Amino acid sequence: MEITPAAQELNAIIKSGNSYLIEMLSKTGRRLYFPKGILSQSAEARTKAYDKFNATIGIATENLHTMCLPSVMGNLNDIRPSDSLTYAPSFGIPTLRREWKDMMYKKNASLKDRSISLPVVTCGITHGVSVFADMFLDPDDVAIFPDKMWGNNYMVMSVRGDTHIRNYPMFANGGFNLEGFEKTVRNEAENNYKVVVFLNFPNNPTGYTINEKEADKIVEILTRVAEEGTNIIAVTDDAYFGLRYEEAPIKESLFARLCNSHKRLLAVKLDGATKEIFVWGLRVGFITYGTVVETDYALVYEALEKKTAGNIRGTVSNVSHASQTIVLKTLRSPNLAEEQKLKVEILKKRALLIKKIAADPKYADAWEMYPFNSGYFMCLKLKTVDAEKARQYLLNDYKIGLISIGKTDLRVAFSSVDEENLEDLFEHIYKGIKELE
Repeated sequence: MEITPAAQELNAIIKSGNSYLIEMLSKTGRRLYFPKGILSQSAEARTKAYDKFNATIGIATENLHTMCLPSVMGNLNDIRPSDSLTYAPSFGIPTLRREWKDMMYKKNASLKDRSISLPVVTCGITHGVSVFADMFLDPDDVAIFPDKMWGNNYMVMSVRGDTHIRNYPMFANGGFNLEGFEKTVRNEAENNYKVVVFLNFPNNPTGYTINEKEADKIVEILTRVAEEGTNIIAVTDDAYFGLRYEEAPIKESLFARLCNSHKRLLAVKLDGATKEIFVWGLRVGFITYGTVVETDYALVYEALEKKTAGNIRGTVSNVSHASQTIVLKTLRSPNLAEEQKLKVEILKKRALLIKKIAADPKYADAWEMYPFNSGYFMCLKLKTVDAEKARQYLLNDYKIGLISIGKTDLRVAFSSVDEENLEDLFEHIYKGIKELE
C-alpha cells in the first residue's frame, strides 16, 4: 500500500524534528494519519453552521440537545447527555488530556523543563499496548521483557503481531538484574537496528519496583546503547503507578528520566486511570511520547498524536465519552488525593503483613518470596511442587484462587484479599502444598 499524502506530511514533520523516529515507526506507523473526511467536516460545521441546521454528525438530537432515554440518564447522575452519550474525539477529550499531562508533571520531578506530547486517550492500557504495537512493531522486530511479565503482552505483540519477545531473568541478588538486563539489550542491539524495551514498575506479576540506583543504571544502559548507534524505544508500562509501600522504590516513572535522554531513544508512557483512581471497568488509559526534538517539538508531537489517533479511529473509533467525563470530574475533585491515600494505605497494610506472614520460617521448606514492595501482587517461588498442580489442588480442595506462572511461581493478588483473611490464606496454601508432596 502506498503512503498517502496526509501520512507523508506527518512523516516529513517527524523526520525534520528527529530523523531516527521515522526509522522507529513500523510500516503501519509510517502509513498512519488522522483522516479528515467526516470528522473534519463535522468539526468545521460545529464552528460555522447553525445548530438547527448542523446535519453532519451521526448522533440523534432533539430540540437541539443530545437525544437520550430517561432510563439511561437516570444511571448517570449529574452528567449531561452531551458529556456522556455523544462520540468523544479519537484523541480523547481535550481537557482530560491536558489535565492528565499536568498531573504527570506534578508527580514526576524529572519532567521539569522537559517536553513531552499531549497524552492520547486509549481504551485502557491493554489497548495502549496494542496501539503502540501497531505503530512501532513490524513482524520479526524484538521486544525485551523480564521473565516475570504480564502474559497478555504475548497475545498483543507476539501472537497478533509476530514480534520476537526476548526475556532476561528479572532478579539477581535480591534486586533487579541489571547485568542480565544490559546483556540482553546489548545482544539484541548487535543484531537489530531497533530494540524495544518494556519497563513495567510496579511489576505484574511480582509487585517489585526498582530503587533509585537501579533506575539510574537502567537509564544509563539504554542511553549508552542509543549513543552507540541502536534505536531504542523504551516503553514504561505504568499501570500500577503510585502504589508503593516502602521508601526504597522510586517515586516517579522511568519515562521522566528517559524522555529527553538521547535523540535515538524514544520514551513511550502507557498509563491510565484504571488502577490510579480505582476505576478498572471505565477503560481510560493514555499513551504519551517523549524524545529529543531538534525543530518545533510541538509540531512533531502533534504529528505522533495524529498517527496515534488515526490508529484509534481505525479500530475502536474513540473511547467512551461517559468514562472520560467521570475520570475528568474525578481528577478535579478536591477530595481525590486524600481518597487515594486512604485506599493505598489499605493495600500497604496488606503488603507489609504478607511480608511478615510469608517469610515465617515455618514456610521456608515450601517457598521463597520474590522481592516486592508495590502494586497489587506478590509471587511465591515453590520449592517442591509444580505451580499449576498446586493451583488446581488449592482451588479444588481449599477453594483458593491463585495464578500459576511457569513451573514454580504462584501469583497472589493481595489487592483482592482483605487483611483479616491473609494469615488463613497462606496457612492453607502451605497445607495444600505439603499434602501435594
